[in-house]
Amino acid sequence: MTAQQDNHQENSSDSASENTTHFGFQTVDKNEKESKVASVFHSVAAQYDVMNDLMSFGIHRLWKRFTIDASGVRPGNKVLDLAGGTGDLTAKFSQLVGREGKVILADINSSMLNVGRDKLRDKGLVQNIEYVQANAQYLPFEDNTFDIVTIAFGLRNVTDKDMALRSIYRVLKPGGRLLVLEFSKPEHELISKAYDFYSFNILPKMGELVAKDGDSYQYLAESIRMHPDQDTLKDMMDSAGFEQTSFKNLTGGVVALHKGYKF
Repeated sequence: MTAQQDNHQENSSDSASENTTHFGFQTVDKNEKESKVASVFHSVAAQYDVMNDLMSFGIHRLWKRFTIDASGVRPGNKVLDLAGGTGDLTAKFSQLVGREGKVILADINSSMLNVGRDKLRDKGLVQNIEYVQANAQYLPFEDNTFDIVTIAFGLRNVTDKDMALRSIYRVLKPGGRLLVLEFSKPEHELISKAYDFYSFNILPKMGELVAKDGDSYQYLAESIRMHPDQDTLKDMMDSAGFEQTSFKNLTGGVVALHKGYKF
């Protein structure tokens, strides 16, 4: 990690106050972040799937498959795919929960939701999927509704992560579980340095070439660095009420899957 990036991480708690938060490496008013994040995802929605494959060399599909396998999903379950974007997890969950189950694809961003809905309908997945535009901090569902909630590569964009975790806890059924798949802190120095070089030198250029938007991918790289590391996120889940919390590092800690239960 460069000195500048390291400095941003170390000072993250100092530079954000009760009224401010982080938008990448910038400190912004909390009321501004939601619209700034929205503009990023409105911009990248159309090329989101293509860029995911390019950025991760296709490995994101393995990360998501691991998440599905770790979820313990069963026929008849009700699943919330939060910040579900273009619907990769929803598509698989829809097949696994069957006709008696239900999957809700929820995203705060209408452009992402529309891309996801079109993609899943084109695949013929219509029977047991609903679409809801929702803010993770204020989930519009009744208490004790879902067997499983997943949020993949979305928590780092939420303004108040603690509030979102409490909101998720509320809508889970007793015995239900949360799975958070998110970029995290690489375990080894060599991986960390290579990852930083790639994120800040290659990724924005790739975004400029493919999605015609280098700035949004610069933000995405910065937002990953400002996201809580593995142990911190585990502690946040504990504080929100989750029990038996754990995490599994994937690809050397570039990504981590956190899991917690509501009892």
